[in-house]
Amino acid sequence: MSQMTEAPAAPPPDMYARRLANKDAIKRKRLLQLVQAALKPLKKNGFNAACFENREEARKAILDLVPPEATIGVGGSMTIREIGVLDDLAQRGHFIQNHWQAGLSQEALLAIRRAQLTCDVFLTSTNAVTLRGQIVSTDGVGNRVCAMTFGPKRVIIIAGANKVVRDLEAAFRRIHDVCAPLALGESGDPIPCVKTGVCTDCDSPGRACRATIILDRRPMLTDTHVLLVGEELGF
Repeated sequence: MSQMTEAPAAPPPDMYARRLANKDAIKRKRLLQLVQAALKPLKKNGFNAACFENREEARKAILDLVPPEATIGVGGSMTIREIGVLDDLAQRGHFIQNHWQAGLSQEALLAIRRAQLTCDVFLTSTNAVTLRGQIVSTDGVGNRVCAMTFGPKRVIIIAGANKVVRDLEAAFRRIHDVCAPLALGESGDPIPCVKTGVCTDCDSPGRACRATIILDRRPMLTDTHVLLVGEELGF
């Protein structure tokens, strides 16, 4: 005689109402879980890594990591600007090499990008952080990926939870299908990924996917700090 299988218990009648009411809290919890999951692998790979619940905590940590009178280089990072730490550093009297200033000539832009390679502290984000503790970054010019590996005495990499991915395959997919179309959206260049939102491995003159580095381990001669934030930041 066959045994009857019990039906799975029905969800509490108010579960869906609670889910709707707590949507933001559920999302914040998940984002914090992501950055916490990446923390141990990053430390195992030699990075000075820490995670923070929000951008305000990360901003304070950055200020603590920048020595007095240090010269600052800053990559073309939306994340850094969203955190708002550059104003704090300027008020403290730090000289900041920032190529996002308006009205710069091409010669001035190039000079600033070169100067970033020899600053005391380089601030930047990255395109992806894998759950294996790898940091994956792609540039069009290359000043950021160069400065992340050698030159500045200290590199501080800040990444929101939206940049944490499972592996290298997911990192490259994120770079091509998320980061590049968003970052180039205001460029005005007729780049295929901006028009369609999907990478076509184009040969466009405005293509930004030209130089990629994977930091499998902390570069030997660079004091590299990775600050992960349990929020969505940047592209």
